[in-house]
Amino acid sequence: MSNPSRTLFILSDRTGITLEHLVRTLMTQFDDTCCERMVLPFLDTPAKIEAAIREIDAAASEDGAPPVVFSSIVEEALRARLKEAHAQVIDIFDTFLPNLSTAIGKPTSGHVGLSHGMGDPGEYDRRVDAVNFALNFDDGSRLRGLADADLILVGVSRCGKTPTCLYLAMQYAVRAANFPLTEDDFMLGRLPDALRDHRDRLFGLTISPERLHRIREERRPGSEYASLPQCRKEVSAAEDLYRSNAIPHLDSTAVSIEELSIEIMQRVGVERHY
Repeated sequence: MSNPSRTLFILSDRTGITLEHLVRTLMTQFDDTCCERMVLPFLDTPAKIEAAIREIDAAASEDGAPPVVFSSIVEEALRARLKEAHAQVIDIFDTFLPNLSTAIGKPTSGHVGLSHGMGDPGEYDRRVDAVNFALNFDDGSRLRGLADADLILVGVSRCGKTPTCLYLAMQYAVRAANFPLTEDDFMLGRLPDALRDHRDRLFGLTISPERLHRIREERRPGSEYASLPQCRKEVSAAEDLYRSNAIPHLDSTAVSIEELSIEIMQRVGVERHY
């Protein structure tokens, strides 16, 4: 007999972003488990908690099974009321804070929303600056000021340079530029002139030709740009360029942006900011 379908709720008194990432990671460990996910953010008053409980209880009745509820709500009274819902409630703070408090010898503060607040204005401004930098130096659109980059991603068109640069900026305040490698570069067999003075900050991305072909087909279907032979030629030429210039590089074919970003920072030695 198969297990009944059940709803998975993610409840937070702020955005729920951190908890949602954690839950997504935990759920990868359960093969073929399908749960409808409901994210309910900003549950910071008794009235909002009561509305959430009504929704949870309705899901329990409809599914014929108690929902699984992940909660990162801070206020004690709201947490206590939530635990009366017809659900399996997994309270993140109950799970971790008592042991953490014992380990560091300090009581918890009970502050709400610090993980995604502005926090240190200097750190926040640094992230905004890094995002603006990534946008201004996207796809080789600007050359003056490249010396201010923490790193410069290079690679063929549509291999993942732009989203990786933006993730590095938003998550770690890394000033990342990206520069496309083109047919002219491959014909000359050398790095573009604009990059020669920045070799120590270069990092290459590569990708399987088949994956690149599928991505480009969505952008320009039926074009020479998107054809598999063209993709094979460009990827091969880019990898030759990396090897001949001792440029570290990674294959983005089956790696998430998060994983790419962490490994790039580790290998280049870029300082993280939070």
